[in-house]
Amino acid sequence: MNLYFIIAMTDINDTTLVLPDYIRIIERKPSGWLFKAMKPFSTHLKVDINDFELLYGINKQQILVELFRIGSGKLGYYIADLRRKQYYYCGLEAEMVKQKLLEIGIGRVDPIDSA
Repeated sequence: MNLYFIIAMTDINDTTLVLPDYIRIIERKPSGWLFKAMKPFSTHLKVDINDFELLYGINKQQILVELFRIGSGKLGYYIADLRRKQYYYCGLEAEMVKQKLLEIGIGRVDPIDSA
C-alpha cells in the first residue's frame, strides 16, 4: 500500500506536490542538508512519516551518505527513493526537481501547460 503526502515547498517556487510516501526531497544548502517537510494527504495508519528506519530500514545519516556519493555534496536539490534505495541529484534550480520526478516516472505533464 502506498501512502501519499502533500509536500508544501515554499522554497521551490511556492509549489505543492503530491508524492508517494517513499519519495523524499532533500536540499543541500551552504549550512547543511534540509529534508523538506511533509504532511499526510491520505493515510489510514498512525505512523510517524519521518521515521525512515521504521518505514524503510534506513536512517537519515545513511541517506546523506548516499546523496553525498552521487552528488559530491554539491549544493542543490536531491530526490531519495527510500523504497528502492535510489538517489538522484536534480540540480540547483527548483524546476529541475519536477523534471527529475517526471524522468523517474512520478507525476505527469499538465496537458494544459503542454498545449
